[in-house]
Amino acid sequence: MPLLMTLLVILLGLPSLVAVVALVRLSRLSRRVAALEAALSRPAADGASSERAEAAPRDRADRPGPMAPAQEAQEAREARETKGAREALTMDAWREAEATERPPGEGRRRVWRGGPARRLAAATRRARGAAARWLSEGNLPVKIGILVLFAGLAALIRHASTQGWLTLSVELRLAGIAALAVAALGLGWHQHQARRAFALSLQGGAIGVLLMVIFAAAQRFALLPLPLAFLLSAVLVAGLGVLGVLQNALSLAVLGSLAGFLAPLWLARGPGDPLVLFGYYALLNLGIFAIAWVRHWRLLELLGFVATFAIATAWGVLEYAPAHFAVAQPFLALFFLLYLAIPILHARRGAETPSPRAAVRRLDGTLVFGTPLLAFGLQAALLEGERLPLALCALGVALLYALLAARLIRRAPTRPLGEAHAALALGFATLAIPLALSARVSAGLLAVEGAALVWLGLRQCRLLPRLAGLALQLVAGLTLLASLLFAWTTDTPVANAAFMAGVLIAAAGLVSAELLWRDGRRRWAIGAFAWGLAGWFGIAAREIERHAPPSLADDWRLALLAFTGLALAECHRRRPAAALAWGVAGGLLLAALLLGGALEQALMAPLAGGPLAPWGFALVMALGYHQLQGLARHPEALIGEPLPPAAWAQGAWLAATPLFLSTLLLQPLPLNLAPAWQLAAALLPWLTLAVLLCRRPDWVLRPLVEPARAWRVSLATGVLLALALAWVALLPRPGDPYPLPWLPLANPLALAQWTTLLVAFQLWRGGLWPAAPARHATALLGGAAFLLLTVELLRGAHLAGGAPWSPAMLELGLVQTGLTLLWSLLGVIGWVLGSRRRQRTLWRLAALLMAVVLVKLVVVDRQHLGNLLGIASFIGYGLLCIGVGYLAPAPPRRQEETP
Repeated sequence: MPLLMTLLVILLGLPSLVAVVALVRLSRLSRRVAALEAALSRPAADGASSERAEAAPRDRADRPGPMAPAQEAQEAREARETKGAREALTMDAWREAEATERPPGEGRRRVWRGGPARRLAAATRRARGAAARWLSEGNLPVKIGILVLFAGLAALIRHASTQGWLTLSVELRLAGIAALAVAALGLGWHQHQARRAFALSLQGGAIGVLLMVIFAAAQRFALLPLPLAFLLSAVLVAGLGVLGVLQNALSLAVLGSLAGFLAPLWLARGPGDPLVLFGYYALLNLGIFAIAWVRHWRLLELLGFVATFAIATAWGVLEYAPAHFAVAQPFLALFFLLYLAIPILHARRGAETPSPRAAVRRLDGTLVFGTPLLAFGLQAALLEGERLPLALCALGVALLYALLAARLIRRAPTRPLGEAHAALALGFATLAIPLALSARVSAGLLAVEGAALVWLGLRQCRLLPRLAGLALQLVAGLTLLASLLFAWTTDTPVANAAFMAGVLIAAAGLVSAELLWRDGRRRWAIGAFAWGLAGWFGIAAREIERHAPPSLADDWRLALLAFTGLALAECHRRRPAAALAWGVAGGLLLAALLLGGALEQALMAPLAGGPLAPWGFALVMALGYHQLQGLARHPEALIGEPLPPAAWAQGAWLAATPLFLSTLLLQPLPLNLAPAWQLAAALLPWLTLAVLLCRRPDWVLRPLVEPARAWRVSLATGVLLALALAWVALLPRPGDPYPLPWLPLANPLALAQWTTLLVAFQLWRGGLWPAAPARHATALLGGAAFLLLTVELLRGAHLAGGAPWSPAMLELGLVQTGLTLLWSLLGVIGWVLGSRRRQRTLWRLAALLMAVVLVKLVVVDRQHLGNLLGIASFIGYGLLCIGVGYLAPAPPRRQEETP
């Protein structure tokens, strides 16, 4: 009862609220009218003078006689100025009127520029406007009266029943209420032309009362059987829809549809027959479709769509069983077709408005895209996840949408809907592939579809199909990768689904690159080209890894790189492109890296031997030469910063030979030789290549002799870097020359390292060093020679003196004495040469070395003064210093000469 009284107070207070709102609006309008009148009264005199000024030319035109052109121009100018002033005063008046109405802080209100914020503000304004229109438009007293009457009648009936005021039976009371409702319905129909708002509100309220009576008679008092109550409710709902259509009243149709969807819910006492339930909803949706045939009421259609699929989903979750499939499937198809057809009806009706924007606005995205998605989701639930039937269903839906798209795209008014249907057809066709086929086959077909979309987007000059095509290819690649990672199967070489799918993905990427390159989209084409090459190398490498014998795996990999590079070079020869040239260079670089990996394995296990790929190496060298010939014919491969692709390709091709030969020379031999001989021999190919680059460049730079002169220094720098790494790597090795005895500076490692320093010196003399290191070449080479002499002394102490080859050898007196005498001798030589050649810098370096030896004597060698070796160190150092002081004093400062 308190709730009812609160409702009555709210309803009765609504008229007062509306009156207050109306008075406020009326006062604002009054102020605006007063401001406008005041503003318009000021320029009245100016308006009169302007009218006289405009009338004067007409009067003079009527009078005979000539008029000066200057006078006519002056009068016309004055008339225009007067008219502009009057219009400016009028606009000022409007601005003043609006300023009097606007609140003080509204002009400085912050404008939301974000998309979601703007949409939220627009929705708020629309809701506020709808509420204001409901309060200010139509017959407001009748609306309020109907609401109050509902509340009053309900309260009266309840109070009378509680107090026992009515001695009539329930049947008579309900019949009386129904009679009053029928009378009100008749009165509303009678007044629908004279008082439209009053009549519509009365009709809606009357039918609502009748529905309440039926509900009470059937559910509360059990006076009507449920089938009869259901039938009467359906008749009332249909009648309400008919009244809405006849009177063009959306509110009646919406009220009738809402009551129709709720009727089975409030009249049901338990789970019923789904055939009856969905049959009733099918009739209701057919009624909505019939209304859509003659009226475009979006709210009614959305209400039917949402209610139908919401109730169907709820029923499927709560009541569905496999035995209901034969009943649910036809009704689901019917609901899908009905809401598929409604947007088509509206699009065809829009043929009268040829504007494309109007056609797009008429497109209802909720029905167009929501219907297939919800219907397909329910279909998947009905089929309980069976993939093949669901794939056939998706394929059928795709075919249906494709046929509709082909028909609708032909006409301009229906073209937006046709394009939407084409997108849905593509989506469902794409969905059918993974549903019907395995992941690997699906990946291949998705890639082909993506390439077709790229072609279509380029043909139609549209961005969305191109992006969709590239995205499909990416999805295809990820799908195949996932299937390879998580589903290992035993398959036959090449003739398996994974390899075929990978080939299709690679081919789709390369075809897309070709299409994009022809269309002038170079960056997109390079990305697609890289994707295609990566897919090809990846799937081919997987086949080699799984099916090739281990002894021939590297041969197959090198053959793959060689033949792929040859194909790219041929394409570059026929139609030059920088991307193809870089592809050739990348293939040769990968081949060089593969050969480098084999060399590393041979160095890590010299006795076991690394993998050797003679056939693959032969193919790389033979086909690589043809690839360089293809690059040499066009300047696209010879231009680039800092190095063109041809330079990288030639460098990788040249490095392949010493890499292979070094690996070959490190293989186990039947001869009983120490590893030092093989290590020294492994440097010979690199030394030979460096000497040829310095002395006979024409022999090794073919077929790019002329353009290669520009990057000859870069090639020599690469070889020099490889030699430097090998030289440093040989330093910690003892260099046992077995079966020969150890000889100073004549053992295999010493010969190889001294030859390396000599070749580096020749490269420097030939101008083949980089600019920055070349400025310090003498210091670098001198330091390397000093380091190598020190290591040779340690090797001699190990091989001839029996010292262990470890850091512990530095604790032996023999080693320390040898280091002191060697460094002292080197210092003396430096002093003598610096003095004789008048090179003060060299003399100072030698003096610094002698100072280091002196510190070493004091700190380290004094521990060995108790034996002959320590004494010899001190005596030898002293005699050398005395001899140097006599033979090589410091050179003068200003007579120093350069070598």
